[in-house]
Amino acid sequence: MTLTVGPISAAEHLAFVRAQRWVSFLQTPAWAQVKTEWRSESLGWFDGEQLVGAGLVLHRPVPRLRSRTLAYLPEGPVIDWTGDVERWLDPLAAHLKAHGAFAVRLGPPVRTDTWSAAQVKEGFADPEVRRLTELPGQPDLVGVRLANVLRDAGWLPQNPEDGFGTGHPQFKFEVPLSGRTDDDVLGGMNQLWRRNIRKAAKEGVKVTVGDDVQAFHALYVHTAERDHFTPRPLRYFETMIAAMRAEDPERIRLYFAHHEDDLVAATMLVRVGTHACYAYGASSTAKREVRGSNACQWTMTRDALAAGCDVYDLRGITPTLDADDPHAGLIQFKVGTGGRAVRHVGEWDLPLRPALYRAFQLYMKQRA
Repeated sequence: MTLTVGPISAAEHLAFVRAQRWVSFLQTPAWAQVKTEWRSESLGWFDGEQLVGAGLVLHRPVPRLRSRTLAYLPEGPVIDWTGDVERWLDPLAAHLKAHGAFAVRLGPPVRTDTWSAAQVKEGFADPEVRRLTELPGQPDLVGVRLANVLRDAGWLPQNPEDGFGTGHPQFKFEVPLSGRTDDDVLGGMNQLWRRNIRKAAKEGVKVTVGDDVQAFHALYVHTAERDHFTPRPLRYFETMIAAMRAEDPERIRLYFAHHEDDLVAATMLVRVGTHACYAYGASSTAKREVRGSNACQWTMTRDALAAGCDVYDLRGITPTLDADDPHAGLIQFKVGTGGRAVRHVGEWDLPLRPALYRAFQLYMKQRA
């Protein structure tokens, strides 16, 4: 089968997304409206006249040379990653190069390894183990093969040691939902999580779904100040919610946990097909003992189950198992859900114009 790549409309792209079991929300047409600082386009793969794959491309221009771009497909494209990958990627690279890209960056939604919650817990208890990758995971042969194919074809891995870089995380934590009930998922959580969920209920914490973006953002900014990260502006979330709800009214939800009249936690859930994703969270410094964050997480998990989702995605973690590492608390919080840690193939670059690519890499290092 010979495939060709060409532009498709946002409507064609969305119809293709809706026909899939799941797609990353970063590969929906709506995401282009969120990332307004990038030029965007929807591309399709065609077998004759039939659309068989799709991808959202975000174009990042080179400073002072805006006709040349880094073409970025976050957590995409949506193609068949199990077979002859080069027949999908070669026409993509040729098309993008012909239209001014100096490099392609993509992040295949394909895993290479999985570790159970029990394995992660044992790793933390073993002083000889410092990283998740030092534990024997369950390999995914499709992902292992894909990494080798990309490397042999000249693609360059862009995966930092700590798991977080300028792109999207290679390591994530997720809770499998397929074929499970609320009781199954709750029973798989550790004792602390179950206790915190019960405590939130006993303390009278009420979780509701709402539309008060300003309240969400105010608590998110408070969280950023406490935890020392740079918050996104209110306009970002307003745009994100409006764009995604225009595609599907149930695509994105805000959850608010109140204790008495106080907002103690707020979270954002994004769902595309059978994939539910915890996108953002915030919590108050006061009243942390009422466990509003656990209450929000449990409500989102139950809603994902009720919607027929296969997985509840808690997003990024770092691979550290060193209890003294400042990132350790993140994975310890998520491992309490009883889910699994996963490593994906990660993000890869294909230089199309090597001199420009090297200049871009130097520019990015200077910015860092």
